[in-house]
Amino acid sequence: MTTEAAPGEDESDQAESGQAESGRGFDGFSPQTLDLAGRTFVIRRATEADVSAIVALLRDDVLGAAREADVEVVDRADPVAAGAAPAIPDAEDAAPYSRAFALIDADPNQLLVAITEAAGQADTPGRAESAEQAESAEQAESAEQSPSADQTHDGSTVVGTLQLSLLPSLSRRGTLRLQIEAVRVSPSAQGIGLGTAIFEWAHECGRRFGAGLVQLTTDKSRTGAQRFYDRLGYVASHEGMKLPLD
Repeated sequence: MTTEAAPGEDESDQAESGQAESGRGFDGFSPQTLDLAGRTFVIRRATEADVSAIVALLRDDVLGAAREADVEVVDRADPVAAGAAPAIPDAEDAAPYSRAFALIDADPNQLLVAITEAAGQADTPGRAESAEQAESAEQAESAEQSPSADQTHDGSTVVGTLQLSLLPSLSRRGTLRLQIEAVRVSPSAQGIGLGTAIFEWAHECGRRFGAGLVQLTTDKSRTGAQRFYDRLGYVASHEGMKLPLD
């Protein structure tokens, strides 16, 4: 994996300045290149032009389709029975995503990531492996979905996404936390170790920007994802709870 240092600062400076990095969030972030299975991926900060492709990846998932369609999930065995959302949001449907992107983009402690692949590198997409074989966090629930990645202006394809958040806290002696959420990998990029590589990159990114602890949440029904996190060394030490404020 290669990286470009921020102007006037090399990677050794970044690694030795965790407190300085954490004080200004992800402002020093630079794109990184990842080579896997003869394919080249770029991990970069998402732009507004990537939003449609990212939303498509979020919807290309059994639970995500229900969440993004604002469908009430009653039966976990068939969460999209009420109808899944279209892959790409139309103009009216895109408005809340645009507002959310603006808030994320303006917050130095938030990093929305687009993972892209140059045009012509990917094999013709087929069905992803089964949930038991799924290797990345989100493959387990999207194994039977069609690929929904979208091309960018330079002809590359968005094949993955995740959101990183730096969370300051007084607990644990003021440890800065890295939160990882909304991880998706397109079926066209599954089965080559990209999921594992993304998490290894995210962990190193957190260290570089001063985080001393990484955490995430996963739906209890995502048993394949939980096995994946176990292999990465995560420990299910807490019970997560949610309450809608609508």
